[in-house]
Amino acid sequence: MKMAKVLSAIGFLVMLYMILRAIFVGDFNGEGADLIRGPWGQLSLVDVYIGFFLFAGWIIYREKSFVRSTMWIVLLMVLGNLTACLYVLIALQTSKNDWRKFWLGHRFVIHQ
Repeated sequence: MKMAKVLSAIGFLVMLYMILRAIFVGDFNGEGADLIRGPWGQLSLVDVYIGFFLFAGWIIYREKSFVRSTMWIVLLMVLGNLTACLYVLIALQTSKNDWRKFWLGHRFVIHQ
């Protein structure tokens, strides 16, 4: 579980750097238009959003609160995998080294 925490933290930091770099150096309108014009850019966009929807399904399943799920999904759609890395890191931290609790969230029940 420690390696998963390290990898999600690294992913978060890399995504944060890349988002800030894109905001301050890139041209969203010009570069975005070029990206979605070609089939590889379109494929990448579809691939990313399919991943977002799958991840959103896991969030909905894991979370008890509709409002909390919605907040995470909106952040996921706006900030992408920066949010996914943060969500995973928090889920790992709060699961107390139990993989079942990590995957199941509020649905995790200890059977005695």
